[in-house]
Amino acid sequence: MVDTILYGLTIGAILYLFSVGLAITFGTMHIINFAHGMVYAVGVYLFISILPFAWGSFTLALVLAVAAMLPVAYLVERFIIRRLYGDGLDYAIIATYAVLLIGADLIKFVWGTGPQPVSDPIGVPIDIFGTVVQSYRVVVFVCAVVVFVCLRLFFTRHVIGKIVSAALKDRDGVRSLGLDVDRYFSIVFVIGSALAVLGGVLYAPITVAEPYMGFHVLLLAFAVVIVGGMGNLTGTFVSALALGQVIALTGRWYPAGADTMVFVVMTLVLLKGPFVAMLRHLSARHA
Repeated sequence: MVDTILYGLTIGAILYLFSVGLAITFGTMHIINFAHGMVYAVGVYLFISILPFAWGSFTLALVLAVAAMLPVAYLVERFIIRRLYGDGLDYAIIATYAVLLIGADLIKFVWGTGPQPVSDPIGVPIDIFGTVVQSYRVVVFVCAVVVFVCLRLFFTRHVIGKIVSAALKDRDGVRSLGLDVDRYFSIVFVIGSALAVLGGVLYAPITVAEPYMGFHVLLLAFAVVIVGGMGNLTGTFVSALALGQVIALTGRWYPAGADTMVFVVMTLVLLKGPFVAMLRHLSARHA
């Protein structure tokens, strides 16, 4: 059971690293960004290509892959996302989904269609309460916690984070101070994209890289963001870990329904509001 819980924490950590970028994007720009999946997948394949030239150093290849995707994320934000500010969500969905499809085709063209495995960079098992688990999974969870703490400090202590937080509440008021809000939103967008690449690379040794990997994680990530609250960073962290446990525990007894249970939970959360409103209406009628 311990290994199942730890696996759930690992999956939750990966979901958080990917989902927090979506939460940031929606919270700051009110844009549903399917292109996030392209950044995630292409970043993993770049990591795989860089790894042999980085003397087999997992950390160095990870840093180089993240750095290589930063300009790509900026170009997506500058020439696609920024042009959609103020338009309906449907325009953003269509445009960013097109970018996601282009990314998948690019991967198939450059790297082929076959899955590409990545070996565990640590490969050292540890004993936790009598259960032998891979220490790499503990490292992944710790990385997610560190990212969560750093983001909290960034948005509450750093000047850029404070400006973005203020712009979320009153964008026109911040603009009246002579600040370029779009520029600061671009910085936050790129940070979220970097975290997506980080999550993808950390997940690669647990699964395998394949061209459509961005599609699968994107669906789970939207469930995480919806359950945690759109734009709620703390809620995203808690919901990612909770849904990671849902996937792990369901997979222990019914593997075929592991991902399905995530969307069941999401549906229950979405139905909670109308259900509570109905109960309040009935109570008011009988009062």
